[in-house]
This record gives sequence, C-alpha cells and structure tokens, in this order.
Amino acid sequence: MLVLLAGIFVVHIATVIMLFVSTIANVWMVGSYSFGTISTGLWLQCNKTCTQLPVSSQNEASLKAVQAFMILSIIFSVVALILFIIQLFTLEKGKRFYMTGAVMLVCWMCILIAVSIYTARFTGTMVYSTNPHHGYCFILAWICFCFSFIIGILYLVLRKK
Repeated sequence: MLVLLAGIFVVHIATVIMLFVSTIANVWMVGSYSFGTISTGLWLQCNKTCTQLPVSSQNEASLKAVQAFMILSIIFSVVALILFIIQLFTLEKGKRFYMTGAVMLVCWMCILIAVSIYTARFTGTMVYSTNPHHGYCFILAWICFCFSFIIGILYLVLRKK
C-alpha cells in the first residue's frame, strides 16, 4: 500500500510539472514556413523571435477560455497535491481520500474543457505556415488529462492504512 501511495504521489507531481510545461511553453501547434519552423502556444507565436499571438476577434474569447481553464487546472492540481499531503497525516485509518479525489477530478474537467476548446477552434489554423501539426504541449495536455483522471479515481478508491 505504501508503494502504491508513493507511486500515485510521484505521478501526481509529474502531472503538475507537465501541466506547468504545457501551459507555459508555446508549442501547441507547429508548422513550417519559408524561413524555418513556426510554433504557437497559448500566449505567443514564435519562430526566431516571439510575438503576440495573432487571433481573430471571433476566436479571442475561445483562447482566453483555454488560458483560464489551463491555469485553473494547474491550481486545482497543486491544491489536490497539498490536500493529499495534509490528509495523509491527518486522516484516520480506513478512511478514503475523497476530498483529494474530488479536487483532482475538477482538475481533470478543467483540462478536458481547455483542450477540447483548443482542438475545436485552433487545430490546423496557423497563420503564415504550411503543414501545421500539434506540438508537444498539446500532447502533454492530453497526457495530463489521462493522468489526472486516473489519479482522481485512485484517490477516491484508496483507503489510508
């Protein structure tokens, strides 16, 4: 049981780190253009230098929603991690980690909303590029989606021994 708790804790920390990386780095979409490669993220568009992300007025609200939900997912994941540590030392034997699991599932839902909006609105639409494809940040966000769901369910099922 101790090994399972340690494993979940390590995967939770890895999820938090991957959420930070996927939100901060600007490689959600990658494409090529005449001078090399170009990448866009949630905040900037980068080739050799980074500039403000060109977004049409109809997609601006969608981009703000993706940014907000990714930031919320980071906050809920960190809160769940702190809550797990607190519950590890204060919870009675035989009790379950309900609060930690619930907060982690809220994180999962925020990631789902953010990545779904990004997929629906911004996939394949890169200005000045040909052959656009998803970058590693987009893939990391989906990996975090899977990890946060698994961790949330495991927290709900686990009992403190």
